Amino acid sequence: MNRHVFITGATSGIGLECARIFAQHGDHVLLAGRREDRLAAVKAELETAYGVQVHTLVLDVRNRADVEAKVKPAIEAFGGVDVLVNNAGLAQGLDDFQDSSIDDAVTMIDTNVKGLIYVTKAVLPFMMAQNSGYIVNMGSTAGIYAYPKGAVYCATKAAVKTLSDGIRMDTIGTDIKVTTIQPGIVETDFSAVRFHGDEERAKSVYAGIEAIQPEDVADVVYYVTNQPRRLQISDVTIMANQQAAGFMVHKK
Repeated sequence: MNRHVFITGATSGIGLECARIFAQHGDHVLLAGRREDRLAAVKAELETAYGVQVHTLVLDVRNRADVEAKVKPAIEAFGGVDVLVNNAGLAQGLDDFQDSSIDDAVTMIDTNVKGLIYVTKAVLPFMMAQNSGYIVNMGSTAGIYAYPKGAVYCATKAAVKTLSDGIRMDTIGTDIKVTTIQPGIVETDFSAVRFHGDEERAKSVYAGIEAIQPEDVADVVYYVTNQPRRLQISDVTIMANQQAAGFMVHKK
C-alpha cells in the first residue's frame, strides 16, 4: 500500500511486530525508540526482508523538547505520515500504592500519558493538512479493570482510552480515525521492565497461561488501519483465552 507509518517504542515487543507487519505489506515505516543500536538492527532487518523505506528516529517520548525538535523534521524527511502507532509505554513496580515509588509513578505518567500527548500533537498537523490518517493508541485491559498494586499504571492506561475518545471527538469533522487497542496479558519484556530487570519474577507472570503474543496484537493493529473510509473502529479489547479481566487469569 506504500503508506507512511510512524511507530513509537518500535524496537521490541508489540512495536517491533507492528513494524514487521506493516513492512511486510509494503508500507514504509518510521521507527522511534531510545536505543540507536536496536533501531539500526530493525532497520537492516526490514529493508533486507521487505525492501521498504525504513527511517529511524532516536527519541525519548518523555522529553517534550526532544519530541518537538525531532518529530516534525523526521516526518518531513520521511515523506509524511498516514498512520501513527503510539506504542511507547511501560509499567514500573507492582506494589501497594502507599508503598510504591513516586519515581516509578512519574516515569509511567511521563511515558504513557505525556509522551502520547507530545507525539500526537506533533503528528496531528500533518494529518489535519491532508484530512486523513489513523491514530492507534496502545492502551491496556488495565485501563478498564483496575487491579491491586497497579493503581498508577491502571490510571495511565485509563487516560489513554479517554484521550483517544477526546481526540476522536475533536477531529470528528475530518477523515482522521482514532483507535484504542487494549490488550490483556502479552508475553513481552513488559514484566521484566516492570520488575526492574528481575527476569525470574517476570517469567512467573506468564507461567501456566498461554499469553497473547506481540504478533497477535500487531495483527489487530494492522486490521483496524485497513478499513474502508466509512468505517472507524474505536476500541479493541484483546485477552488471552484463560483471562477474564485484567489480572484475573486461570493458570494451570
